[in-house]
Amino acid sequence: MSVLSGKNILLGVSGGIAAYKTASLVRLFIKAGAHVQVIMTPASKDFVTPLTLSTLSKNPVHSIFFEKEQENERWNNHVELGLWADLMVIAPATANTLSKMANGVCDNLLIATYLSAKCAVYFAPAMDLDMYKHPSTIASFTVLQKFGNTIIPAESGELASGLSGEGRMAEPENIVSFIEADLESRLPLKGKKILITAGPTYEAIDPVRFIGNHSSGKMGFDIAKSAANLGASVILVSGPTVFKAEHSLIKVINVVSGQEMYDACHQYFDEVDVAIAAAAVADYKPKHVATQKIKKAPDNFVIELEKTKDILASLGIIKKKQFLIGFALETENEIENAKGKIQKKNLDLIVLNSLQDQGAGFGKPTNKVTFIDKNFNIEPMELKSKEAVADDILNKVIAHFHE
Repeated sequence: MSVLSGKNILLGVSGGIAAYKTASLVRLFIKAGAHVQVIMTPASKDFVTPLTLSTLSKNPVHSIFFEKEQENERWNNHVELGLWADLMVIAPATANTLSKMANGVCDNLLIATYLSAKCAVYFAPAMDLDMYKHPSTIASFTVLQKFGNTIIPAESGELASGLSGEGRMAEPENIVSFIEADLESRLPLKGKKILITAGPTYEAIDPVRFIGNHSSGKMGFDIAKSAANLGASVILVSGPTVFKAEHSLIKVINVVSGQEMYDACHQYFDEVDVAIAAAAVADYKPKHVATQKIKKAPDNFVIELEKTKDILASLGIIKKKQFLIGFALETENEIENAKGKIQKKNLDLIVLNSLQDQGAGFGKPTNKVTFIDKNFNIEPMELKSKEAVADDILNKVIAHFHE
């Protein structure tokens, strides 16, 4: 999955021959999973049509402040456009547009939106080689980079003038790769490795029946996705679940029983920086597993159970540098029981769920948690989607590495 997936990208197109390449650029952004809106300067329409970019982006193209639509006027709000964007890409960025950006010459919708944007801004210069090397152009590059904007360097090659040299706009594929690499380098968990457990475990009674629980695995999968989106390399050890992890940074280890999950966690624990035990591991398993399906008995049927291995406690015993996070699902004396688990299992943080809270627990899209750290600092959270709770958990991880 691209780091651009789900991002709102505002593409600014200015009036240079390289504008014809923006059709490919829009398609590549869409293919990467981004949402795209396009702003064109009036001059850029001489090189590529708004209809082309509108069709490819699946959004109306913006060009002027007021647009006449039959008998109605539409106001293109540059402030709203700037706030919508997660990042702004100006490609091609002509010498004229670069100078306007550097000096605040706000005479079109593109520059007004640029001046309103609060997101990261990338610009891909495109002009003839003498223009590219002119002191005024170099001064624009310097000023814009001091503003915090990022230049996507021009490439060398044949230019529209017939000359050959530096000034050619970077190819669309290279622009996308440049932005992806730059964003990835800034991700707060880049270079970190995280072990996450998810879902239930099934403990066999016979080849047909098992002991399990109602955990869907959604919470663990949401944590894994959030961690990967923040740049972490994730090992996700999952019990039986319907969820799939579709991210290049997530490696899924499918298991069924608590013993299999225990073995997988111990296989990888030594190499990770963080472990988050979100799985609902069965506490007990049948002492003897029948090799054939057990026939229905006329009277009572008794299964002798034995404890499963406590995965989280076993990791707490051997942990070195790892930041260890556990979950606690309680129905009574929640805070005190959670504190006891922190000490008993040598945890750095526990995520407390209470079945007394409406909207929390197994099989629901929401969760309401309380964070308790190893110093017993207590932070209750509001009811949120599990995706938002996952983000909160990863924010705790980020804070740990920036202490």
